[in-house]
Amino acid sequence: MNAAEVTEERLRQLIARGFKFVHPRDESGDITAIVGVRPHDDVIDVVQLRTEDDAVALRLAGDTKDVLAPSAHSWRSAGPAPRVLDDLLNLPDVTVGPDTPPANNGCWIHADTNRAKWVPARSD
Repeated sequence: MNAAEVTEERLRQLIARGFKFVHPRDESGDITAIVGVRPHDDVIDVVQLRTEDDAVALRLAGDTKDVLAPSAHSWRSAGPAPRVLDDLLNLPDVTVGPDTPPANNGCWIHADTNRAKWVPARSD
């Protein structure tokens, strides 16, 4: 498989894992990135693909206000999309105890200046 096919397959795997995707746009309406978000337990996993060779994935605290410009992260991978997506897929989930409710129930993603999308946390 070439890099584009690997990237497409990894994106499908992320969707199966519960990632939701948005496509932020600039002032001209052009897509600036493909952004996948998965709030779960007390963290938020985020991946941004700007080009095939420029991707970044982060694990953020569940109470992060702006997941597209976070002030801190607990894990990060950056580089070519296939490698970053593999790193993210191999990142173990954080699990909370059975008596501990999840710290978040989702997050807002600002797709552009006039649009935002609510991404609910998965509860499985």
